[in-house]
Amino acid sequence: MGRRSGRRDSGVDGLTVVDKPAEMTSHDVVARIRRIANTRRVGHGGTLDPMATGVLVVAFGRATRLLTFVSGSDKAYTATIRLGVATVTDDADGEQLSRADASGVAEDQVRAGLAALAGDVEQIPSAVSAIKIDGRRSYARVRAGEQVELKARPVRIERLELLATRRPEPELLDCDVEVECSTGTYVRAIARDLGAALGVGGHLTALRRTRVGHFTLGDAATLEELESGRPVRMSLSEAAAALFPRRDLAEADAARMSHGNPLPGVGIDGPYAVFGPDGGVLAVVVERGGLARPEAVLAPASRD
Repeated sequence: MGRRSGRRDSGVDGLTVVDKPAEMTSHDVVARIRRIANTRRVGHGGTLDPMATGVLVVAFGRATRLLTFVSGSDKAYTATIRLGVATVTDDADGEQLSRADASGVAEDQVRAGLAALAGDVEQIPSAVSAIKIDGRRSYARVRAGEQVELKARPVRIERLELLATRRPEPELLDCDVEVECSTGTYVRAIARDLGAALGVGGHLTALRRTRVGHFTLGDAATLEELESGRPVRMSLSEAAAALFPRRDLAEADAARMSHGNPLPGVGIDGPYAVFGPDGGVLAVVVERGGLARPEAVLAPASRD
């Protein structure tokens, strides 16, 4: 029985870095790319809020097995924090909670406040997040009018630098910042915590993700470019080579790995990709107990 759409899945495997536009959810972007690429098996590696723009890694077919590794990568952002106003959502989309006079906040105070938030820290996520509490998303509870208290989580904020300041109004201060951080870091929470530390409240008015792992805005294409060109910009093997250290296998070992069997380790730390003699990626592996054990087998299923 045919699909209702009458279209056949293109069966593509690969990866594309998208420059996500504002006012679209990450799910919206994936849905649009499914239509562009005429394939159903599409996923993304790390949600961006609707107001945010920038790097969103999208995978097709067997490459969706790489998304766990993508979403766990370090990330970089540019953002604008507005001091003087706190909101329910810690960003410009939320209802105003409080307003205070930030006219006396000096640039050196902002720099000191940012420095105190950097490094290995315990960060309380924004209440309007996708974290589940008793089976329900935190954001759903907040929007239903519930009070939500999330536990602090360890994150690493590698770099938190003030780029510029300006005053949109005399009592407000906008701060452009650059952030490099571990996965799980909420830039909205940085805005909230900076405003709280300075006693004036703060929220995020702009957010642009500039990097996910090794993928940057230089690798990204707009949705319009994907519609007019090829939607899958990187093959599965190219994506694996970009994401991981590489190990090449001879024929016999490649056959074993293609079926998910472990191989003797070679002392490579962390996950790495193994490739067959033809240059095609076979799996992502991690060495444990002296053996390279597959975390994700990427070789095509045997048709024998």
